[in-house]
Order: sequence, then C-alpha cells, then structure tokens
Amino acid sequence: MFAITPRLMLRPPWPEDAQQVFDAANEERIVRNLAQLPWPYRPEDAADYCATAGDDPLPHLLIFDRLAARPRLLGTCALDDKDHGVMLGYWIRSDSWNRGYASEAGKALVAMARALGHDQLTATHFVDNPASGAVLRNIGFRETGRIEQRWSEARQSRAPARHYRWHADEQDMADEDHMPARCLMDKAAA
Repeated sequence: MFAITPRLMLRPPWPEDAQQVFDAANEERIVRNLAQLPWPYRPEDAADYCATAGDDPLPHLLIFDRLAARPRLLGTCALDDKDHGVMLGYWIRSDSWNRGYASEAGKALVAMARALGHDQLTATHFVDNPASGAVLRNIGFRETGRIEQRWSEARQSRAPARHYRWHADEQDMADEDHMPARCLMDKAAA
C-alpha cells in the first residue's frame, strides 16, 4: 500500500532504506517513547525492520516529505495486529516534530485501515509523552480512561501508558480532514 497526502508520501520500506531509517530513529528521545525499538538502536535493527516489514499483512510504512527537493524520510507508521485489536503506531524524527506530520500520516493510515475493512483501531502512548496523545486525538482517537503499565524495550522497564480507541461509527468520514490521502493498494494487499 502507498498513500499520498498534501505533503507526504507513505510507502513500504525497502532494504535500501535501512540507513535512512537508522539515521532518523537513532535518538534516545525518540525510541524511549516507543514500545518495541531497543536502545541503543543499531543499524542491524533498521536493516531487519526494512527487510521484514513487508511480510506483515497490515501496512508498515515509511513517511516521506514529498515536497522537499529530494524526498526526506520523516519517520514510520504502521498497523499491527495485537491481542486487543489492530493497533496504530508511529514515530517522527525529532527535527520534524511540531509540524503536523504525525497527524497527517496518521489520518492517511486510518484511511488505509478503513479501506482494508477495519472499523476499530487502538493506540497507546506513554504518559510522559503527552504530545502523542494530542496527535491521537487529532487523528480522531478517543481516550478510553485506561492507563496500564506497558513494556518499553528502550527503557528496559514498564511505564504507564494511556489507551485510546478509534471507531468508524464515531467519525464523520465524509469530512475531508479525516481522509486526506489517496490510498493505492496492490493486489497482494487488497
């Protein structure tokens, strides 16, 4: 799957993207806010992600600024099948924070989830990262009121995480703000 938004291009990672992924994610203040990335983050971790992300039936996508002179990797976003449903996750490189990229990519990913037939999504963020909560609310997620301890590979410990959910019935999907992307699916993903 691919998506084009007003400023972004989302596409699956390829093995040759590994160095760019490593360069963008290799910062402790990024990975400490994620559940699955280790710290220190190594080039092998990025290479493994780029080599295997396409094996998942749900989208794992790189986020590129498509308006730059050369497309610039800003981060990643993905849907993952978890015990409690399909979970949305993302990260953005720190020099691109506070520009709306996470919200724009997240809205495109929600549009993809709908195109794939998902009418519910979940998400979490560590309580000490309230900016992610603002992004999730902007995408259309609602807090569930649940906070529980969640493992962080980078922190090597559990930390309190706030839970969110998105449900298609609660969204006015006719509103252009909620579907800013043109999604392109290949036959394997459809």
